[in-house]
Amino acid sequence: MRALFARHALLPEGWRRDVLLEWNAHGDLTRVEAQAAPPLAVARADYVLPGMVNLHSHAFQRALGGLTERAAPGPNCGPDSFWTWRDLMYRFAARITPEQIEAIAAQLFSECLRHGYTSVCEFHYLQRGPDGETYARPAETAERVAAAGQATGMGLTLLPVLYSHAGFGEQPLRPEQRRFRTDVDDILSIVDALGPLRGGQLEVGAAPHSLRAATIAQVRELAAALAPERPLHIHIAEQQGEVEQSIAFSGRRPVAWLMDQVEIDARWCLVHATHLTGDETAALARSGAVAGLCPTTEANLGDGVFPLQSFIEAGGRFGIGSDSHVSQSPVEELRWLEYGQRLVHQRRNIAFTPEQRDVGQYLWQGALRGGAQATGRKVGALEEGRRADLLVLDGTHPNLEGALDEDVLGRFLFCGNDNLVRDVLCGGRWVVQAGRHMAQDAIARRYRQAMQQLRESSEAGT
Repeated sequence: MRALFARHALLPEGWRRDVLLEWNAHGDLTRVEAQAAPPLAVARADYVLPGMVNLHSHAFQRALGGLTERAAPGPNCGPDSFWTWRDLMYRFAARITPEQIEAIAAQLFSECLRHGYTSVCEFHYLQRGPDGETYARPAETAERVAAAGQATGMGLTLLPVLYSHAGFGEQPLRPEQRRFRTDVDDILSIVDALGPLRGGQLEVGAAPHSLRAATIAQVRELAAALAPERPLHIHIAEQQGEVEQSIAFSGRRPVAWLMDQVEIDARWCLVHATHLTGDETAALARSGAVAGLCPTTEANLGDGVFPLQSFIEAGGRFGIGSDSHVSQSPVEELRWLEYGQRLVHQRRNIAFTPEQRDVGQYLWQGALRGGAQATGRKVGALEEGRRADLLVLDGTHPNLEGALDEDVLGRFLFCGNDNLVRDVLCGGRWVVQAGRHMAQDAIARRYRQAMQQLRESSEAGT
């Protein structure tokens, strides 16, 4: 049956008891009724949450996890940073094939589903072949990511990336960036090619990579050409080096410059936005755009810490992403989003509002709202008309023993390291049950094959 009875379910207005959830064959919720009588022959669950949105992903980077944690040799190499990590990522990206992209994306999506993500925004910039030539089908690699989403059951927003330059001032691309090269016409043709895949489980938007890789004129052109209901994402102000380069080129910090030159509104997601002034923070909040925060990647790369407290006070909208996928867990992203703030401010309980003082509930609901906006899809809440994306927590786990409704998200996010996600419904399809993905073994087998091929190509120097 397309139904579930939850003793406790997190609805947009908060926790409710005895909630009957029903969905149709298209994967949309058709009934969400609290204080319902438990029907016969309907599965039951103790604690049910809306599935989380992962609003920023580079799926192929999952295969790099743990391989860049070695300090550069010698005293003259300078400190490791985002920029030295980027050089390693470029060398890896030069060898990967479309088949390997699909295998890696499927492994990633199955892991994300098992940990509670039911939607991913794929910021996809590996468009060309290793020689820099266009594939026979220009959307070949994006279609491979879409195939991984379909195979795993993951909901997707595909964001083909505009990537024309190596730095501010239209610097020419370096040889190791040739696989990323696109102009506005290229992106629009890829968007059109992906059009037939659009539906309940997949949306297509676009993403200027950054103000380093796309000019303001290109950003405007792409935004004007893309249908107004489609989402737009951009990397911005991730590192201090980028801020300094922007000031040297334009005289403005990147967020201020972008917002002065482009109409930034609710269709936009500004990814990272780590280094903001107070005025930029307030302007971003006023715009209605989403701040796309990726705490585990930002920590792994040494980027910095987003000014979350002042952004919340200004009424800003945020979501979370796993970016380079050193973690595939929304629990870890939200935990470190809060913990990073505690370290900066040297006090506890930062992410709350006067209306919602429970930190766990504020973080989960806030990330759902911002993430749903960034996807351009009907996700992010247990309510009629939204996608049937939900998580069933393991009510038998010691961490949830005797939990009051108001304690569940605190225990889920801030207690221990066990994965409390037992079952996952995505688009009305049970994709994880008893902690295992429906195709976990086959997906892992293809991933291992892809990794072996990449190791062999690296050893052969090809």
